[in-house]
Amino acid sequence: MVFLYRHVLEQPLGEIGTFSRAKRPQRLPVVLSHQEVIRVFEHLAGSMHLIASLMYGSGLRVSEACRLRVKDLDFSRQVITVRAGKGNKDRTTLLPSPCIASLQYHVHRAEQQLAKRLESGAIPVSLPHALDRKYPNAGTSLAWQWLFPSSRPCFDTENRVVLHHTHTSAVQKAVKNAMRAASLTRPGSCHSLRHSFATQLLSQGTDIRTLQALLGHKSVETTQIYTHVLGNDFAGVKSPLG
Repeated sequence: MVFLYRHVLEQPLGEIGTFSRAKRPQRLPVVLSHQEVIRVFEHLAGSMHLIASLMYGSGLRVSEACRLRVKDLDFSRQVITVRAGKGNKDRTTLLPSPCIASLQYHVHRAEQQLAKRLESGAIPVSLPHALDRKYPNAGTSLAWQWLFPSSRPCFDTENRVVLHHTHTSAVQKAVKNAMRAASLTRPGSCHSLRHSFATQLLSQGTDIRTLQALLGHKSVETTQIYTHVLGNDFAGVKSPLG
């Protein structure tokens, strides 16, 4: 209403007194146990298995996992750098040890695929924010290659042929099918793996501020929803049945 009167009608609204802003109803996320996650992984293979492992092992969103580039991996420190995540913010998170071998294989494969493209026509990868104008060779450098590239080139916004990353819908479909095949008692999604990452760390004693940084949440209140999932707000109260 304030925006309508101030910027559209261009009339002063005047004093409207105190009022409460509408809030979205709180919904607890679907969280899987470690054993359930492993059952889901048994029905995934190749890149889909690795992407799902990063969502559970690093707390990545599906879009963040699909957009990983070679330069975002630091194997020596076991750190993943997430570029332009939600809110256009960068952050670092954990690189799980069990994923190192698979990620190194994907880096090697990206190098081989780049060499083949350079031989046959030098198709670059898509770059953010017109970066190709500032660094003309970035699209054909190993550092900027996608870890999970699309199977075929496409056109970018300027009608140039480029190689994009695997589409998130392909991962969502694969994970959904895997969860169905694992016969889970609760419906889950890609985001359930990220939720499970958060609750596992909390149950291991990770402090809420560290978890907030790993997940890339703007407010700690968003992260605190996982304490409700664990039942940490019950202050030690137990059911009469024990």
